[in-house]
Amino acid sequence: MRAKPSPTNTPETTEAASRGFSVDAHRLVAPKAAPGLHLVATPIGNLGDITLRALQTLAGVDVIACEDTRITRRLTERYNISAQLKQYHEHNAEAARPKILERLSQGGSIALVSDAGTPLISDPGYKLVREVCAAGHAVYALPGPSSVLAALSVAALPTDRFFFEGFLPSKSAARKSRVAELARIDATLVMFDSGNRVQDTLAELAEIMGTREAAICRELTKLHEQISRATLRELARDAGTLETRGEFVLVIAPPAADAEMLTSDALDDVLREQLAANSVKDAVAHAVALSGRPRREVYARALELAKDLRGGDGED
Repeated sequence: MRAKPSPTNTPETTEAASRGFSVDAHRLVAPKAAPGLHLVATPIGNLGDITLRALQTLAGVDVIACEDTRITRRLTERYNISAQLKQYHEHNAEAARPKILERLSQGGSIALVSDAGTPLISDPGYKLVREVCAAGHAVYALPGPSSVLAALSVAALPTDRFFFEGFLPSKSAARKSRVAELARIDATLVMFDSGNRVQDTLAELAEIMGTREAAICRELTKLHEQISRATLRELARDAGTLETRGEFVLVIAPPAADAEMLTSDALDDVLREQLAANSVKDAVAHAVALSGRPRREVYARALELAKDLRGGDGED
């Protein structure tokens, strides 16, 4: 009698076997992922922080859309996931989105990951999600690692209300202006920074926000994780000894109820910047909104600075 083909040799079982992942030398089969876009959080440093649901989804989708295939491949190779990786980042998003939408319209399943952490946090993914929703396709969120939440949890600062800023402007003048605006927010502040400018950022934060408590979180979940907690002035004072290699998350306490929003030097910086491009009236209005100081005081200081800047009487 002719033997029947072994089930392990059929196309269906071969495909199913490829949809799997390995954990501690154990091979697990993943079901085919449901059609739609799956937003998968990935580790921010320690590859062991991936969830089982994330592994199952990454192994079960048709395509993984990622910022950098080299970075995502480290994760897929660690867990023996055979996946088709396609780049999706801010530079190719306009061209890549229609292809993803077409795949979804055909009943495909796609996972969207960032290089680290939860997709859509400081990356262009929200535009894709918006268009996928508009086209009527399903979107699934797979929660997991986030450097924002990790930093908040170890900073030892209030977490009942927080404001995520992302990266501050790269130029000093614009950065100081933005920090002055952030100083007015009654919430714990969370922001990203890079090693090549974190020392300058700390100096400007200390200049404007004074003695607020803060935490510098470097290389979270990685081998050389480092958490420094002190006031902004103390952190800025010691910034010269700070190890600047790696990725940084800064967490800053909300203002005290009676805190002065801007120091005198910071107020002068804001006024000089505004006076260089605006009338005294407009500069004063902007500075009052940022500093919380009485308008009469700010106006008097603006007139003094305007005399120096314009060599006149300072009036409009």
